[in-house]
Amino acid sequence: MNRIEERLKELKTENKKAFITYMTAGLPDMEGTKALIKAQEEAGTDIIELGIPFSDPVADGPVIQDASYKSICKGTNLRKVFQMMEEIRNDGVKMPVIFMMYYNTILHYGIEAFAAKCKEAGVDGLIIPDLPFEEQEDLQTALDKEDAAILIQLVSPVSKDRIAKILEHARGFVYCVSSMGVTGQAGTFHKEIISYLTNVKKVSKIPVMMGFGIRTPKDIEPMKDIIDGAIVGSHFIRLLEENNYDIKAAKEYCRSFKRDL
Repeated sequence: MNRIEERLKELKTENKKAFITYMTAGLPDMEGTKALIKAQEEAGTDIIELGIPFSDPVADGPVIQDASYKSICKGTNLRKVFQMMEEIRNDGVKMPVIFMMYYNTILHYGIEAFAAKCKEAGVDGLIIPDLPFEEQEDLQTALDKEDAAILIQLVSPVSKDRIAKILEHARGFVYCVSSMGVTGQAGTFHKEIISYLTNVKKVSKIPVMMGFGIRTPKDIEPMKDIIDGAIVGSHFIRLLEENNYDIKAAKEYCRSFKRDL
């Protein structure tokens, strides 16, 4: 059981929902990223998705695309993010951290070397939007060999009959994409969102998280009895940018969302 699974087990025992944020690695810079991670841990954020900047983030909308571009321009790369991860773990950060990234970055690094480095640096999970379930064997084998980060599975409203197959051996949590298209489409959830989430919940042996388009706890009010937690990405990125990556603003948002959740 890794840090993600341990945290979600604690929340289930406490009858609480999980609050997960997404932020782009390297913004406002590496030291700023470290400070924001530590601040969110203090504020009660349960899990952080750390976006690894990529030139063609196909699952992401304009906000995260822009953040990714800015981070790349600052020189952020996977090697530097791994180094930053080792530093925060050495500083005592215990909260689960998931890399949200694209598969070409892993291929370029080398699958086996990547899996080993995840273990060494304290990366707990991976979300890879452009890696279909049927193409995951090579990476999964490498991760299993190293007893490294767990691969978080994504499902969407069009997954339908494939959901049970995708989740059969899934670990951590299932990431339910709430709408068709890219991230950041505030509140525009799929028209059959309730029945879709209910179907996922029926077949899932692990917690069900909902992401894409969430800004406040009120956005997920109709789904609160189905899902086990919420993921906030584009809105959190926008909030950080509007407040010049102010630590206090980040902590207040996270603390408030977690409380109201």
